[in-house]
Amino acid sequence: MSYFLSYFLLRQVTSGLLAFGTLGSVLLADVIVPAPTRFGTRGVAQAQDIEEVNVRVYRQASPAVVSIQTQTGTGSGSIISPDGLILTNAHVVSNARQVRVILADGRRLDGEVIAFAEGGLDLAAVRVRAQNLPTIPLATPGSVEVGQRAFAIGTPFGQFQGTFTTGIVSRLDTNRGLIQTDAAINPGNSGGPLLNSQGQMIGVNSAIFSPRGTSGNTGIGFAISMDRVQPFLVAVREGRAPRTAQQAPQLGGGPTARRITLNGAPVQGVLSSSSGVLSSDSSFFNAYTFQGQAGQEVTIEMTSREVNPYLILLRPDGSDLAQDNDSGGDRNARLTAVLPETGLYTILANTFEAGETGRYRLSAVTGAGPGTATAPNPNSRILLRVEGSLGPNSLVWAEDNSLYQEYALDGQAGQTVTITMESIEFDTYLILLDANGRVVGQNDDESPSSTNSRLTVTLPRTGTYRIIANAYDRNGRGRYVLTVR
Repeated sequence: MSYFLSYFLLRQVTSGLLAFGTLGSVLLADVIVPAPTRFGTRGVAQAQDIEEVNVRVYRQASPAVVSIQTQTGTGSGSIISPDGLILTNAHVVSNARQVRVILADGRRLDGEVIAFAEGGLDLAAVRVRAQNLPTIPLATPGSVEVGQRAFAIGTPFGQFQGTFTTGIVSRLDTNRGLIQTDAAINPGNSGGPLLNSQGQMIGVNSAIFSPRGTSGNTGIGFAISMDRVQPFLVAVREGRAPRTAQQAPQLGGGPTARRITLNGAPVQGVLSSSSGVLSSDSSFFNAYTFQGQAGQEVTIEMTSREVNPYLILLRPDGSDLAQDNDSGGDRNARLTAVLPETGLYTILANTFEAGETGRYRLSAVTGAGPGTATAPNPNSRILLRVEGSLGPNSLVWAEDNSLYQEYALDGQAGQTVTITMESIEFDTYLILLDANGRVVGQNDDESPSSTNSRLTVTLPRTGTYRIIANAYDRNGRGRYVLTVR
């Protein structure tokens, strides 16, 4: 993946965290003064000082910022030692053992992924075989202040290596070790450095935030602060850091996941103040992982009499695969999904509202499980199958204020897919968008006598498509089953 949280579902776990902003308003605040005829020269001098700082920071840091390529996407990284130790995001390299590293001077080196942070924290280390490489110095933990200037360098969209953007530190989340900034962070910047005016790294750019129904620059980006980075680097240098990802990466990290086995005994768990906390809504969660195989169908259930269960299933790279609130009946959660790839999946046992604590029961089994609304056609290859619901916490389609949930589909040029959305509780509506947000196809009713939706299309190009599981109007609410064949 070239950026974190690229999929927007009922609840944003970390990242489609997309962020953006310029320093325009800040520069105006520095340059414009109440009496321009008297202080005009001073304003020009301030602008020149800002320009000189920008140029100096870029010249100092950019030689040590690299582009990282994997078989599934691109990201960025920072060289932090002359012998080739590179810091990046876990979600950039989570499915790779070997990567291609492109230096600022154009050299291409083979890199080995050597370490991941524990607790799902979105950090990883890569090693290349080289000597006397340029490096980025690390700022002292705790030295960042709100209002100070911030600079980001990376490879946005995987093709504009060495792009430089400026802004300020907008907010510090010390509980989660995150720096919020308005410096523009774009897809592909993940893993690159956030810098101070001395050219020191103050954080690792990890996510960009887009409100529901938008994908543009909103001026909100996040970086993992040095308070979290330094302990990880100590573990790497001492050989204590895991060499493989232990769970799906999350922006601010969380509790170490408990490993479970599909079809094993149900888990009895407790959510409390010692559980993890979701960045999106401050609700508590516990994490569980299981090894899944591509094409395998799994059903996960979370039941409780003490909390309102909410389930989130993350792909190995940390992006959302499925979420559910009430499909299990009596406020319980149930989701069924066909796994798109082989790897380590993470379940977040969560609650609908912040602050809920109490006991619950969690199970994960292969197959559709009991109570599934629609059984798959055994003669078709299922690419994705999810039980979901539209409700108060769903995304809102800006054009008509109808509710929707979004899913990702990795497709090949010329591939024909059939997408169905079925519900007995509301009138469904399907939309398929390409990676640029263009409509590939849409459908309301599969027949004059049915309010279910069916869409069959031949994909025009290879890439990631967005499936919008929508309601026909703003009143549409309830459970549904989405299937892609």
